[in-house]
Formats: sequence, structure tokens, C-alpha cells
Amino acid sequence: MTVQRIAAFSDSNAGGNPAGIVIAEQFPTEAEMRRIAAEVGYSETAFAVPGSEPDQWRVRYFSPESEVPFCGHATIALGAALAVHSGDGEYRLKLNQADITVEATAGAETARAALRSPPTRGKPARPELTNAALALFGFRQDQLDPSLPPAEIHGGADHLVLALKHRGDLAAMTYDLDAGRSLMREYGLVTIMLVFVRSDTQFDVRNAFASGGVLEDPATGAAAAAFSGYLRDLGWPHQNQIQITQGEDMGAKSVINAQFSDERGSPIRVSGAAHTIEETVNIP
Repeated sequence: MTVQRIAAFSDSNAGGNPAGIVIAEQFPTEAEMRRIAAEVGYSETAFAVPGSEPDQWRVRYFSPESEVPFCGHATIALGAALAVHSGDGEYRLKLNQADITVEATAGAETARAALRSPPTRGKPARPELTNAALALFGFRQDQLDPSLPPAEIHGGADHLVLALKHRGDLAAMTYDLDAGRSLMREYGLVTIMLVFVRSDTQFDVRNAFASGGVLEDPATGAAAAAFSGYLRDLGWPHQNQIQITQGEDMGAKSVINAQFSDERGSPIRVSGAAHTIEETVNIP
């Protein structure tokens, strides 16, 4: 099985979030996909096979520990791979629970790709979930930014968002992986998104991804889509676009751009750069 290794949402051909990409004629068995994702060791590996219609691909995403319904950075990486495989353009992707698109343009060193997310939704976070998450990270209620109340958000996958008043608290993020995994699985979360507001349209972010067996995700496109929908629903002065800087605190700076309309729940356009970080490898 040939696996490409591509970093998505990279910053000037560096950083970004690596994903494994497998383009094949048919899916391996689920057990094989789980094994391959674990051997690749990235937060997600995307598997794509031709769909039933032209320019359509059936896609599944696996972390080292579980299948996930949607992964933004792996979709951007897949778009870059498809641009090389089948040419620049827009591709329709059929996921387990949604239909989305990705458009991509290949470059000599860096590709550009943009996905159109599933519809977004959100709700105020359950108090017991907020309290459990604060305890997990060792934060207090008075460290939260009241302008962005805790919320459970969705843009293809479920996330909890907590906004912090001070950048230093974001930089100091730490937690127990096993406790985080238990909490996220109990509440059906893919990640917990910690946010610091730099301006109305610029945000610093860290995403805990214990549910997938990874302490932290360098770039999380699905959470960026969900967060954009949350800002829109909240009436935030977003100007219909935001930029997220993620991964900087772990030495893998990533840049995620999101554009969206004012229509509540409508899909988010999430875009960024991608580059190959390693030649393709064969996994038996």
C-alpha cells in the first residue's frame, strides 16, 4: 500500500499538520486501514477510492486509534494529492456522514487547496462538560474569555471550544492523555479547541486530540470550520473571514484561512497550503 505524507496548512513551505494519504482502486479492510494509520503515526490518514460518478471520491479517515467522520487537514492534503494524481480542479468527496468538495492547484513545491465543509451547528457547552475540561487542563473559570462562551461546535465533527483571556495560558497547555481520551470519548468529542483572540479576525489556537491518541494537533481544519460557524452564530464581528494560527507552541506553525457567508449553518470554505514532507512509502 503506497502512502503519501503531506503537511497541510503549512506556513511558507514549513510546519503544518502531516497526514497520510492513500489513493487506491478499492479500500483495504477496516482492520488494515486502522493498522496503516497506526503505522503511519500521524493524527489522521485519509483513504480515497474512485466514487460512482466522475470527479467523485469516496473518502474515509483514520487516526492511530479510531475512525473519524471528517478531518480538515487530511482533506487539504488529499486535495493536493488529487491535483497531482488527476489534475487541478474541484473534486467531490463522499464521506461517511456528509458530502463535501475540495479544490486544489498543484505547484512545484507547494500546493494550494480549499475544502467546503459540512454544515455547521453549535450550542452552549453543558456546564458539567465545561467543568470537566477545565479540570483536565488545570484552568479556572476566571481564566476564560467571557466574550466567547464555552460551546459545543460542529462542522463535520464535534468539538468543545474554550477561549482563554491570556496568551500565556494557551502556551502553558498541558493535560494527561489518558484522562483526556476518557473525557472526549465520554462526550463524543474529536478535539477540545483552546482559543486566544488576537483580533476580531485572528486567533491563536491549540487543539487537544486525545480521542485519536495524539496529545495535540498542529492544525485542525474541521475545528476551524466549526469555530467559524460558532462565531457566525454568536454575531461576532468576523467580516466573513478569519485566520487561525495553530501549532506554533509545538514548533509546527500552521495557518488556516476560513471564509463564509452570513447564512446560519451554511458550509465554510477552509483553505491553506500543503507540501510533501516525505517521499511515498510502501506499507505491506
